[in-house]
Amino acid sequence: MSVEWPGKERRLPSLSSSTWAVRAPLAAWLVEEGSAGDGGYRVLDVGCGAKPYFPFFKERATEYVGVDVVENPAAELLGSVEALPVGDASFDIVLCTQVLEHCDDPAQAVRELRRVTAPGGRVLASTHGVQVYHPSPQDHWRWTHAGLQRLFEEQGDWEQVAVRAGAGTATCLAMLLGTYVEIACRRAGAARLARGPVWLLNRAAAGLDARSELLREPRPGSLTANFHVVATAPS
Repeated sequence: MSVEWPGKERRLPSLSSSTWAVRAPLAAWLVEEGSAGDGGYRVLDVGCGAKPYFPFFKERATEYVGVDVVENPAAELLGSVEALPVGDASFDIVLCTQVLEHCDDPAQAVRELRRVTAPGGRVLASTHGVQVYHPSPQDHWRWTHAGLQRLFEEQGDWEQVAVRAGAGTATCLAMLLGTYVEIACRRAGAARLARGPVWLLNRAAAGLDARSELLREPRPGSLTANFHVVATAPS
């Protein structure tokens, strides 16, 4: 895996950042999914940005195509997740990371993700359960695991849909507290002072989640920062 490729902070997030709670589990999940199967697959990266996760797939992918909703020199195609400019059943892996919370029509987005997925292919989607408001340029949606399961199952013919929490309740709480520690320090003109407290919050929370299934898994009373969805098209 190249660390020189753009987006290193997403592939190797620092424990001293409040974004670690989302980015570290997401990167680990994509490494695992990218190494599954025999390779030789085509990848579509929806909302690709700088294509930070390309290094996780480059050894096994025959083609890696990025599409973005704005003009982007890293993207081969211009288009939204609701209207992807590619043919039916044309990609074996369709990435859609941290896009669904920003799109105008999640149901149409999922229908498009299904349309472009080849038989036996997989959609790998991630989106927030809990997060502070972050319009970039808009921020519309949050989900529960049950809501995401229903969204995918009702908007596509899938062989299987699996929704998992990226991390547990303690990690989510640490993320929220760490975010406001960072904001307070930044507004005080001392952004670097947040790194130590945020590191301690993330480290302690990860340890708590690792020790307790009650904290790790979605259940009544839980908080989940991010969900990972694997939706597999019928062969």
